Amino acid sequence: MKILHTTPAQDGFYMPAEFAPHEGCLMIWPERSDSWQYGAYAARKAFLTVIRAIAKSEKMTVLCSETQYDNARAQLPDEVRLVVMETDDAWARDVGPTFVVSRTGERRGIDWGFNAWGGEVDGLYPSWERDNCVARKFCDLLENDCYDKRDFICEGGSIHVDGEGTALVTEACLLSAGRNPDLSRAEIEQVLCDYLGVSKVIWIPSGIYNDETNEHVDNICCFTAPGEVVLAWTDDESDPQYALSRASLAALEAAVDAKGRALTVHRLPLPAPVTITAEECEGLDLCDGEPTRTPGERLAASYVNFYIANGAIVMPAFGDPNDKPAQDMLQMLFPTREIIAVPARDILIGGGNIHCITQQIPKR
Repeated sequence: MKILHTTPAQDGFYMPAEFAPHEGCLMIWPERSDSWQYGAYAARKAFLTVIRAIAKSEKMTVLCSETQYDNARAQLPDEVRLVVMETDDAWARDVGPTFVVSRTGERRGIDWGFNAWGGEVDGLYPSWERDNCVARKFCDLLENDCYDKRDFICEGGSIHVDGEGTALVTEACLLSAGRNPDLSRAEIEQVLCDYLGVSKVIWIPSGIYNDETNEHVDNICCFTAPGEVVLAWTDDESDPQYALSRASLAALEAAVDAKGRALTVHRLPLPAPVTITAEECEGLDLCDGEPTRTPGERLAASYVNFYIANGAIVMPAFGDPNDKPAQDMLQMLFPTREIIAVPARDILIGGGNIHCITQQIPKR
């Protein structure tokens, strides 16, 4: 594996859309005790449901710690590749490499800097050194060359592309004080263009209310096809999310993509607010002496946080009346894929959702 110091755009590489056919998916076996309640048993069950759904149509790779190898191997389907690689938690989307491809079919990875969603400013755990090594190690495992961009803090969940030159991001995340405070908005945009191979960045103001990632774009809005996006939406004017979604809608309706197309925006309904219980909080260890959750805290539940597998859409479900309308809308938008709804509460307690725990591996 070569460590590259050019840029993907210079070399003719670009980040493909998530709805494009791809080779497989990367996930990480959960075990961190201040993220996953009561020994992570419920979280592992939820992860296994996601893994089995994705493995129906693409190759799965799972990373785990040395101490969890035998346990994970005994539970995972035989066809899933299991690799010992130490991490600080289980957010594969954010710590894994962002993959880029060339028109000739070559694949490379980008090794962004990772600082637990905010570092010393508002990061979510005090040590992230193992997470910050995952992207490069995984590229080495796949024998893919890797771009060194550790001087730029960026998580996979904070960027989304259409594969045709357009990227989606939120101002709340990419302009946050804990990411790249010495760079201007224009300088951040240039980095995205250079490394994602895009020519247009659409900035929406905010993400999902109380999203502790500083409001990643993957929880609020994503491309479903060139020129089409879904946007997390509520009609409840008393919900603090209402103003955030309306502001994002206004930004999307005012934008055009890299091809000059106005965007078609599909409003994907949100579930009713999901809050964590006292019993669930009691099952979480302290982080650096402090609780990671408080009873009644609102969690960042959203149906937008789905994974696009080759043969399916694996979407979060919350036991909410809007589970079915959300599933129906996704079936309309992805008519050739099976819509698989997975109970996601035990993933959400950890701080994310289905998209957050998965990272696509494009075809070479």
